[in-house]
Amino acid sequence: MILSETNSALQRLSPIRDLTSQQKELVTTIIRFCETHRADKHAVLVIEGDAGTGKSLVLNTAFTRIQEEARSRDTKSCLHGTNNILLVNHPEMIKLYRNIAADVPALRKRDYERPTTFINAAHKNGAHTDIVFVDEAHLLLTRSDAYNHFRQNNQLDEILKLARIVVMVFDPRQTLKFKGYWDLDRLEKHLGDIPHETVRLTEQFRVRAHPDVMRWIRALCDGRLLPLPAKQDFDFRIYDDAETMYHDIRTLDARYGLCRILATYDFPYTLNGADHMVKAGSFHLRWDRNQPNHPLPWAERADSIDEVGSVYTVQGFDLNWAGVILGPSVSYDSKSDRVIFLPEHYEDSAAFIGREGVADVTAAKRHVMANALFVILTRGVHGLYLHATDPTLAHRLHELTAARS
Repeated sequence: MILSETNSALQRLSPIRDLTSQQKELVTTIIRFCETHRADKHAVLVIEGDAGTGKSLVLNTAFTRIQEEARSRDTKSCLHGTNNILLVNHPEMIKLYRNIAADVPALRKRDYERPTTFINAAHKNGAHTDIVFVDEAHLLLTRSDAYNHFRQNNQLDEILKLARIVVMVFDPRQTLKFKGYWDLDRLEKHLGDIPHETVRLTEQFRVRAHPDVMRWIRALCDGRLLPLPAKQDFDFRIYDDAETMYHDIRTLDARYGLCRILATYDFPYTLNGADHMVKAGSFHLRWDRNQPNHPLPWAERADSIDEVGSVYTVQGFDLNWAGVILGPSVSYDSKSDRVIFLPEHYEDSAAFIGREGVADVTAAKRHVMANALFVILTRGVHGLYLHATDPTLAHRLHELTAARS
């Protein structure tokens, strides 16, 4: 197996990377949309697609092409001289985008920013932006948040006020917190009468597996346990022991790189500078350390092989192999043959702050937990290893492994 060609997060999102025909077509659609609406007061293009369909790659490629035209000497282009920016509400992704910008002549590190920073600066300076690209728009805040210095009511609303054209990536299956709780209905409500179009990426590029793997993952997150995927080149395994799984992930990382252990947010963690441990049987490893000033994203730091990644450090990133620990919040009811999500065991209490406007809080909590699980289960390009700490779920997965064809 040869993995070196794309064995870097920078390479996987680089705007000079080869695209598929569907991705190329979408890049062209984005550029034409911006050209068509250049003189309009407002217009929005929504890009949808499951995790791993290349949404961020397409977005950054289109953004780069537009920045090339904006900064070119060719004054004939209607995009010449436009003031544009790409926003993402994800600190690890900002690092990645800015690292990419350092090697692309048409880009500047200042072309990439967090939404709150952009909004606050624009309100202070009275600035207006021609085209705003938003990656991971499902992470935009839907309420004020003093902790993040956002004092308005909805980040998308503020961006729409400050931009002529908005091009946004949106996947409601990746919303992770009540204070940024989105679905398609809420999106439509906030877009309102603004002219908008939706396009969708459908081809799966991250998880290089037969369709039965993604089908199994989706079913698990929906509470159903299907028979395990058939044996294939994609390396899918169930482990009875987390320490053994970690040993195998370390071996793969030494050979291929970008292999990491992840876990559901079921183990206590506090931003106080101390190490906080993830424990599963004999397995004992610290949670990912918060290093906001480190130039590399978590997945590419050499020391992160000695840590357990969370949904917040890997969302938007590819790994070669992911070893995932399902903590006690992911359980199993043998009577109904259903996977159940137990919010009382979910340690990400911040995810459930800001429940105003949430009709069914319990259902919404389980929805957020299922979304977070879906994110970490869809990181591995070449393999996914699983260990369940809940005894009933572990037993059922063991039975499914024994019956696997």
